[in-house]
Amino acid sequence: MILKTDDLLDLKQTDYAVLFDEIEDIWEAIPKIKPFVADSVKGDKKGIIHPTAVVDDNVDIGTGTVVGPHAVIQGPTIIGENCQIRVGAYIRGNVLIGDNVVIGNSTEIKNALLFNNVCVPHFNYVGDSILGHKVHLGGGAVISNYKSDGSDIKTIIDKETYNTGLRKFGAILGDNAEIGSSALLNPGTIIGRNSVVYAGAVVRGYIPSNHILKVRQEQELVQKNKPA
Repeated sequence: MILKTDDLLDLKQTDYAVLFDEIEDIWEAIPKIKPFVADSVKGDKKGIIHPTAVVDDNVDIGTGTVVGPHAVIQGPTIIGENCQIRVGAYIRGNVLIGDNVVIGNSTEIKNALLFNNVCVPHFNYVGDSILGHKVHLGGGAVISNYKSDGSDIKTIIDKETYNTGLRKFGAILGDNAEIGSSALLNPGTIIGRNSVVYAGAVVRGYIPSNHILKVRQEQELVQKNKPA
């Protein structure tokens, strides 16, 4: 295994640790999400669902979870307890969501595993990805999951390039990773535990744990011409 699961993720903070059993590389858990959720969903809805929300039958919603106005949840999807699915959120299916998770307005999620206490609150896209415990995405941060030519996604770890064999692979974000507003994570990005990505950054490859990816923007202040 190139990156050990325990180096990035606390498996005690998800009910779906079984996805990481018998895998060679950590990204091999991503294609296991779809069949697992399809076999596991029961259609139990214990939370509060706004009457304007659209929720498929093959969706589980845990106790204390609130689904807000005009949210759309397609199955199969399993959502844990005490989550907030806010106005206009779009969950496209094959999604496993832990407890105390926030899916915000105009945020779209598909084929993903979100550990407990994840927050993706505003205008985010998360596809074919794994977000560890307490990961936070700033407003407008996007995880790209597909190359324009449709070829297999490769990731770079310690200057070595690895072919993941996946045509769709967004990102794996370690516990407590913080992604700044409007950042773009390219396909195959892996962010280590407790690492930070500055707002507006364009990220590719692997960022080790306990690091900060900084973006230095050069600015120039120019005097306006006076009106004629």
